[in-house]
Order: sequence, then structure tokens, then C-alpha cells
Amino acid sequence: MQWLYLAIADIFEIAVAIAAGKAAGFKHRGWTAATLISGAIGTYFLSKALLTFDVGVGYAIWTSVAGVGITLLGALFFGQRLNWRKALGVAVIIAGVVGLQLSGAA
Repeated sequence: MQWLYLAIADIFEIAVAIAAGKAAGFKHRGWTAATLISGAIGTYFLSKALLTFDVGVGYAIWTSVAGVGITLLGALFFGQRLNWRKALGVAVIIAGVVGLQLSGAA
């Protein structure tokens, strides 16, 4: 169940990043509200996942998966450039997350 909680937390963390970008420094109320609400929901599910995961490992996986998701969505839907250096960074992050999983983190 902790993996489901962590996956939900990641989805909301990605939503935070997208909404925060659209909020334009909290100038747009709707996007600001979406940022804050998504952040609260994501943090709630992260805290549920951290009941089972080691805090450092769970947080590392959460931020890494969200970072990869945001980077890929930015390239696919928001016209952000994904060059070989970014792709290499994404690959290294994925390898790190797999390494944490293989270490018996949860």
C-alpha cells in the first residue's frame, strides 16, 4: 500500500510544479489555489507512505520520481527542451531509484 501512497504523492507533486509555473508568482488565484491544494494532498500521501518507508529513502524516491515526471512532461507538453544532458540526468535518477528499491528500502 505504501507504493500506492507514494505514487499518489508523486502525481500531486507533479501537479504542484505545473500549477506553480502557471501561477506566475502567485498572481493567478486559480493556479495558486491548485498549487497549494495539490501540495497539501501530496504531502498527506507522502506522510502515509513514510509510515513504512525510511524517511530518507521515501523522500528521495518521491522527489526523484516527481523530478523525472516533471522533466518528461515539460518536454512532451510544454515545449521544454530535453537535450542529451537532461536525458542522462533522468537516466541517472532512474538508476538511483532502482538502486534504492533493490536495497530493500521498503
